[in-house]
Amino acid sequence: MMNAPHVQAQDAIRISNLVKRFGEFTAVRDVNISVPRGAFLVLVGPSGCGKSTLLRMLAGLEAPSSGSISFEGRVVSSGEAGVVADAGARDAGLVFQSYALWPHMTVSGNIAWPLKVAGWSKAKREDRIEEVLNFLGIFALRDRYPAEISGGQQQRVAIARTIAPRPRILLFDEPLSNLDAKLRIEMRSELMRIHRATGATSVYVTHDQVEAMTMASHVAVLNNGAVEQFGSPIDLLRYPHTTFVASFLGTPPANLLPVSRKGDMLAFGDLPLAPAALAGAHGEAQLLYRAQDIAVGAVEGKPKLVASFAEAAPIAGQTMVTATVGDLRITAMAEGYFTAAPGDRIELAFVREPDAVFTAEGQRID
Repeated sequence: MMNAPHVQAQDAIRISNLVKRFGEFTAVRDVNISVPRGAFLVLVGPSGCGKSTLLRMLAGLEAPSSGSISFEGRVVSSGEAGVVADAGARDAGLVFQSYALWPHMTVSGNIAWPLKVAGWSKAKREDRIEEVLNFLGIFALRDRYPAEISGGQQQRVAIARTIAPRPRILLFDEPLSNLDAKLRIEMRSELMRIHRATGATSVYVTHDQVEAMTMASHVAVLNNGAVEQFGSPIDLLRYPHTTFVASFLGTPPANLLPVSRKGDMLAFGDLPLAPAALAGAHGEAQLLYRAQDIAVGAVEGKPKLVASFAEAAPIAGQTMVTATVGDLRITAMAEGYFTAAPGDRIELAFVREPDAVFTAEGQRID
């Protein structure tokens, strides 16, 4: 194996210039991420963005075309050197979306198998099986088969099997996508508890930005195989680098209004919204407004436009109102409860300055 490059002691995972090609198609493009020990990294992005391919390379199920992956300072994959350490030699556990339980084994048998492969004695295996069954609240299921338990229980068994050998790195491939909405919320909390209790470094793949922002200590937003932005959830919400990040993260979603320079103002159509100086030398730009920056109804002294009502959703004593101007959807907040008929004309007032300004191509302007 090639000599490992210098990796800071606090980094559990170092991904360097990682590329994965399938023929002419590049699924992962020059990804560089350093993950501190004990972090909960979420890879988030739309379908086809490369997040699952990246996780499979971390798990040793795919070889990189170029670049490298290091775990705890040891290179486990390198495209240039042809290094791909076996999945079992990475001190990492993978929880699959489909659970992937062995149907002919009982719950305890499923959990015992990786311990047996790792050379644990029978006595130690039994102690560890009992420990993880109790930890996940499924001790009563130990003698049942996967077909005899629910999807949520199967997920707990899959997690128990993964954490039983005490891996230092846990990998999750959309583990909650097969569960109903209520159980997903419960299992999010359960996974965070497991992460804290094990002290492992976790990497979690999802397309659900609510899961990402709820669970993560670090988030990598992927788009077209590349990392658009990497940082803490709060940093990404407060300071998105691109319109893709700004529109993908956050509930409700941010509004992006295309504007053009008209004199000393940036205008949406004929409506002046912000000083042109905010766009620097750019003649066209995009203004980001959060839903709370736009009020439903006229506000004295504030720019307003007329839009077509689309839908409303009550949220904590307020109403999230979505309206359209041409093909553009705009989300605003109304105090109390607001109702209207689809297609009704309503007024939207811009009560604050834009939260950020981007080029027409989608890059943030500082």
